[in-house]
Amino acid sequence: MAETAIELKNVTKRFGDVVANDHINLTLKHGEILALLGENGSGKTTLMNMLAGIYFPDEGEIFVDGHEVTIRSPKESHALGLGMIHQHFKLIDVLTAAQNIVLGMDGPVKMDMKALTKDIRRVCERDGFELDLDKKIYEMSVSEKQTTEIVKALYRGADILILDEPTAVLTPQETEKLFSALRKMKDNGKSIIIITHKLNEVMEISDQVTVLRKGKNAGTINTIDADERTLAEMMVGDHVDLNIERSAVQAPEDKVEVRGITVRNNEGLKTLDNVSFTAHTGEILGIAGTSGSGQRELLEAIAGLQEVESGEIFYKAPDGSIEDLTKKTPAQIQDLKISLSFVPEDRLGMGLVGNMDLTGNMMLRSYKEGKGIFTDRKKPRELAEKIVDKLEVVTPSVETPVRNLSGGNVQKVLVGREIASSPQVLMVAYPVRGLDINSSYSIYNLLGEEKKKGVAVICVGEDLDVLIQLCDRILVLSEGTVTGIVDARKTTKDELGILMAKGRKDHSHRKKQEPEEAV
Repeated sequence: MAETAIELKNVTKRFGDVVANDHINLTLKHGEILALLGENGSGKTTLMNMLAGIYFPDEGEIFVDGHEVTIRSPKESHALGLGMIHQHFKLIDVLTAAQNIVLGMDGPVKMDMKALTKDIRRVCERDGFELDLDKKIYEMSVSEKQTTEIVKALYRGADILILDEPTAVLTPQETEKLFSALRKMKDNGKSIIIITHKLNEVMEISDQVTVLRKGKNAGTINTIDADERTLAEMMVGDHVDLNIERSAVQAPEDKVEVRGITVRNNEGLKTLDNVSFTAHTGEILGIAGTSGSGQRELLEAIAGLQEVESGEIFYKAPDGSIEDLTKKTPAQIQDLKISLSFVPEDRLGMGLVGNMDLTGNMMLRSYKEGKGIFTDRKKPRELAEKIVDKLEVVTPSVETPVRNLSGGNVQKVLVGREIASSPQVLMVAYPVRGLDINSSYSIYNLLGEEKKKGVAVICVGEDLDVLIQLCDRILVLSEGTVTGIVDARKTTKDELGILMAKGRKDHSHRKKQEPEEAV
């Protein structure tokens, strides 16, 4: 057997004029965990999709077990022993885990599910995975669905696993459980590539790190010889300051009070269930939870963008008067001179107009102040230029339509505009998603500056390490319910993880069905 499981030589992939991967070299050894590290848009997933047979390289060579191969389809990738676990799972909700694992495999028309389930269980035991094979997918947590995908790849003969951002939707406890299984697989001779941008996880799980920067290989380093700062500077290509300044909370006062609100989605399902909390002036309140726990709906309810079925939302104005926001529209909230800024998760869909230039998008905040049919473009233009300069927005000019900017630069424009509106309450959802490390820390410190001004800041984030460093208190949501509010200075990732899992509905009361004899 060759020493290397996978070797890529000068692999290049273009999409029109965009070079997504530019002559990339990469080596994965047998029994090794390699972290493929890079910021959003650096080309990590594109590179791995060529191993998965989803894309075909324009140039370069791919070697598996020392032999040059051509991978034209996912089927050919599977035949070579490669299995890729994507961020979006490809499972059939109404089938059991076992049925999903064998679905589409070659074999007789009627399969002996009892015998197959026994074989799958042996794979789980060998590689350290716990999975109820008789459980339907729709009854599973995100972690269980991910485990099903991994076991599916292993059962089909994968010796090389590629996991794309595998911890993005997991609690810290679920992440450690996954890492434990990956270490056991490594001990069994499997080779693993983890696509990630989380530096702490790279240090914890990998043997080697290959860093991509703007589609090019920025270098490979043994993890034992690296630290987070070194890796961050390889990702960015410059010095990186990873410090978040957190000042003490000064004379906090109640600013927004949420009392037992319940919100339902279009299908009538509760997205928020009896949620209560108070946001104070001069503090940053973090909102933590796994994806889809109600974070977006909570901010939208306060901003008047979601109808509240029951409960109340109150706001204390600068003059001390109390305003009931519960039944008001966003326009009515603005008419009340309530300075409520909101950076939504969907940047272009809700926050900015893609066909407008940067100046025009600044004017969305102040067009009502215009005289007659004319509006003043001078001040919005100055604001746009200030944001471009301070946050290093990459754009030809402030006349460039926002839709022509990259996702990260769109985010900078939106966050900068909202902060510049001098809010009393600043709500941000995933404010650094798509940003490079330097820009991310600029945003964190801008939020800290707003806090010092006495603004009540509410921040939804997905990186628990950052929330612990940045925030003063952290509210944890799990399936639309508040499972705890903790002091960020005293809490731990483990405590937050327990709270994130605490409110999950227990499906164990459902009657398990016997596995079907045929599928």
